[in-house]
Parts: sequence; structure tokens; C-alpha cells
Amino acid sequence: MPSVKIDRLLRAGIVVLAGLLVYVIYGSIHEHVVVAGDKAPDFAITADGGRPVSLPNFGGKLLVLNFWASWCQPCLEETPSLSEFAEQYKNKGVVVLAVSVDKDPAAYQKFVERFRPAFLTARDSKIHEEYGTFIYPETYIIDAGGHVLQKYAEPENWLNPNLTGYIDSLLKS
Repeated sequence: MPSVKIDRLLRAGIVVLAGLLVYVIYGSIHEHVVVAGDKAPDFAITADGGRPVSLPNFGGKLLVLNFWASWCQPCLEETPSLSEFAEQYKNKGVVVLAVSVDKDPAAYQKFVERFRPAFLTARDSKIHEEYGTFIYPETYIIDAGGHVLQKYAEPENWLNPNLTGYIDSLLKS
């Protein structure tokens, strides 16, 4: 009889510990995921060309913050439309900053030389973690007050009339 009680206690203990483990894992994954409506985590980096970039220094402009990697096929496909979008909106109050998570500086540089993007680029291995980004590309539309207005967790066609219409509506308000 005592071994049955011990067996039941052990099973109950294992169930409780497993539940706690799932809770801790869930909390750690979802704790830092930034979504529309959240305050954007602040950052400060130096973009290519030496320009210092931080969340508060966009001077009232709309920030399109894109996380990407040179090894990401959807990122390769998205870059031309994002570049054209940046060119079309640069004088309308929109700043596009694309932050690469590449660990290899040569791979990053090769990507930048290949695409010659019309937007600010930088390489950083920490900022994406603050946003909870782990799948690429992922893009955040951030207003002048530092609030996330929209999040795109997949590649976008930045010339899509629905997307440009949305951006236009933000610029008018």
C-alpha cells in the first residue's frame, strides 16, 4: 500500500512540474512579442554609412522597421518592392530601416551590394529579440510616438495598393 501512495504522489508531482514547465516556456516565448498597439522597444544602432539611428530620432516620421536575413528566401523576394516603396515614400514622411540579423558580415555585405536598397540598412543581433522576432522577414509600422500600428509577420509586396493605401491613410491623419 505505501508504494501505491508514493507512486501516486510521484505522478502528481510530475504532472505539476510538467504544467509549470509549459507555463514558463509559454510565458518566456510570449512575454516579449510586440504586436500592434504596443509601445515599440527603443533601440540605438549605427546604419550603414555611419548614420546613428534610434527610435526617437525619426523626427515625426512614420518608421517601417524591417527585420531580415541574407539567407532568408522570402526576404530576397521582398527586398525589391520594399526598396521601391522606400524610394516612393522617402519625401512623404516615411523612413524605412531594414535590420539584418546576419551573423556573417560578408553575407550581409554581399546582400546589400546585390540589391543596393533605397533604404537604411544595418546589421544587429539583438534588436529583433526585443521585438520577439524570430521568423523573417518581419516588419513593424511605428508612428512618431513610438507605437506599433501594424505588424507584418510575413513577406509583403510593398507596392500592393492595399498596403500603400494603408500607409497613405496614416500619413493623412
